[in-house]
Amino acid sequence: MLQPPAPVLQSLKQKLVVSCQAPIDSPLHEPYVIAAIAQAATNQGAAGVRIDTPAHIQAVRQRVSVPIIGLWKQVVPGFEVYITPQIHHAQAIATAGADMIAIDATARPRPGGEALPELIAQIHSELGLPVMADVDTLEAAIAAEAAGADCIGTTLYGYTAETANQSPPGLDLLAQMVQQLKVPAICEGGIASPAIAQEALERGAYAVVVGTDITGIDLKVKAYQSVFTAKSLPAA
Repeated sequence: MLQPPAPVLQSLKQKLVVSCQAPIDSPLHEPYVIAAIAQAATNQGAAGVRIDTPAHIQAVRQRVSVPIIGLWKQVVPGFEVYITPQIHHAQAIATAGADMIAIDATARPRPGGEALPELIAQIHSELGLPVMADVDTLEAAIAAEAAGADCIGTTLYGYTAETANQSPPGLDLLAQMVQQLKVPAICEGGIASPAIAQEALERGAYAVVVGTDITGIDLKVKAYQSVFTAKSLPAA
């Protein structure tokens, strides 16, 4: 039997969440720009947004009232885990206004030797916020649920050494999670069209997170530009 979801999750059921992020070297990587993108998304019906860094979360919080799934990508030397790797990162994004904390919940070693259950327990007890566990495999999803995560996302499918031979979206992983987990399974990563989002819902996704296909101007222009740089165009 499914466990009752956290209140903030209930407003996201069968809804779209838009990930509003930009590369650090992009002119879009400005808090006021990210906030405008988030507001544009919610104006068109997005039920929530997923935002990176305390500064961006704080700016977005001032312009939208929908739930913010907050994270902080931090590279810690010697570790591959980078999505909100430690409790002080979670504390910073909670203070900035996040309603839920997204963390890397893969089986990879964590900075400081902190076990996943300890991190989730600290977020629950110290911050009073639910946790979205970003995973790459079914085994990691099951472990994250056992560790106390409130929902599990397919976010890191195709982005770890264990799944390097796979390409997102992780629709098969999603279906397995829906069958085996008691907490909501969220599809995120590689959603490149409304049709794929529809398929994710049909496979049981509690919610669908879309990023690059909606907000990834830098990467989408780069993809188009490759068509023009791959071969010489005919002379006028």
